[in-house]
Amino acid sequence: MGAVTLAGALNRALHDAMDADDRVVIFGEDVAELGGVFRVTDRLKERFGEDRCFDTPLAESGIVGTAIGMAMYGYRPVVELQFDGFTYPAFEQITSHLAKMPNRSRGTVQLPVVVRIPFGGGIGAVEHHSESPEALYAHTAGLKIVAPSTPSDAYALLRASISSPDPVLFFEPKRRYWTKEDVELPVTTEPLGEAVVRREGTTATLISYGPTVATCLEAADAAAEEGWDLQVIDVRCLVPLDIATLVDAVEGTGRAIVVHEASVFGGMGAEIAAELLERAFYSLEAPVLRVGGFDIPYPASQLEHYHLPDIDRILDAVERSLAF
Repeated sequence: MGAVTLAGALNRALHDAMDADDRVVIFGEDVAELGGVFRVTDRLKERFGEDRCFDTPLAESGIVGTAIGMAMYGYRPVVELQFDGFTYPAFEQITSHLAKMPNRSRGTVQLPVVVRIPFGGGIGAVEHHSESPEALYAHTAGLKIVAPSTPSDAYALLRASISSPDPVLFFEPKRRYWTKEDVELPVTTEPLGEAVVRREGTTATLISYGPTVATCLEAADAAAEEGWDLQVIDVRCLVPLDIATLVDAVEGTGRAIVVHEASVFGGMGAEIAAELLERAFYSLEAPVLRVGGFDIPYPASQLEHYHLPDIDRILDAVERSLAF
């Protein structure tokens, strides 16, 4: 066993995928010479050559459009859009073509493309470098949406995403890139589309994904001092959503709080809350509550600690849920 960071696990996953399948190619902004802004693609060009790992112009629409074309010709592109807020120039390519081409061609054209997106705040960056746009893409049929929270899942879910015949948007929690875990790679965790219970509990269920899973676990530790036994669920895959695991958890505790960095209005928490109300209504002891970012443009770095969900805001939601 050895301590592996989330960024290191992703790098190993890319290395192993390229080693296993010469159709896997990696390209994007600064992924080759620099090894990525967060060093996730470090030394891949050195190992596999510039034909399989190469830099592109700063043109996100062109990056994804090129990936679509290469996938149609049999490659398995893994592209990086350097920051979450940089995905918007590629929005049309992702939603109109990447997501729809398999259906448009009645299944004759598969697009095994992985779009890696570092997302979320907590690194003291400015707007367009700290956003959480996952709900925009989760609303688009034809895409799988993955957001790991641990190094072991980062490795296993990225390998599964690259092997998938469907296009995958792989959201990487950038403030957790340096989170360490004692794990021996390679490792296989549950497949795409399965949530996992990170902590058992009976008082209430915290539901999260990506960067806020660790925050929820910290909140659960703090809650124990208040006599609250909080369960923590890591969704991991937003599309397809493992609603069965969420329903089972809520039927056990009767209370649910969904936590994510994205703005509450129209976020993934709204979809999860609606699903739980439809499927577990008679098991709920209180409304499903949501804790997320405020409905504002991402604030300046000096203010982001007010914007991001923290332990106090999560425990306040738990207290409000218990008051019903």
